[in-house]
Amino acid sequence: MQVEIIITLRESILDPKGKASHHALENLGFEDIKGVRIGKFIQLEVDTTDPQKAREVAREASEKLLANTVMENYEIRIPDNA
Repeated sequence: MQVEIIITLRESILDPKGKASHHALENLGFEDIKGVRIGKFIQLEVDTTDPQKAREVAREASEKLLANTVMENYEIRIPDNA
């Protein structure tokens, strides 16, 4: 089963990549963009057909390795086509 994990910096943490991207976009004429935050997208293929089990595996992997929970938030998604 496919599981997606979206990892983003917490709002209170400065995002230098996002800031640089926002500045570059402004220089390219994108005046309507008011801010940019950069994160990570991770896809896991979990050997189960049980969505709850897949979610739990993804949560444990995120807590132990994939996300720095002091500085980052993570969201787990199971696509509809999974």
